[in-house]
Amino acid sequence: MAEGSAAREKSRAFALRVVKSSRFLQSERKEYVLSKQLLRSGTAIGALIREAEYAESRADFVHKLHIALKETSETDYWIDLLCDSGYFNPEAGLHCRLMRKS
Repeated sequence: MAEGSAAREKSRAFALRVVKSSRFLQSERKEYVLSKQLLRSGTAIGALIREAEYAESRADFVHKLHIALKETSETDYWIDLLCDSGYFNPEAGLHCRLMRKS
């Protein structure tokens, strides 16, 4: 993967949405535990993709991307939980559909 790759750009854009959402959840909703989990897993995806760019071998590259996939699954879980619990809703200005936008 090189600078300008789709995975790199999309993971960064997603991480920015996660950071903004986490900030909102903490400041406006006073929700700290779930927002922290979302922040950790949601920003790890892009970091792992970047790390994979400098993999030492093909196996290392695949391993790092597999971990990024696992972080993606975890992030999806936290988004589902936040949506189903009502933290992300139109009144809050956070639509579940927008969090899932890629």
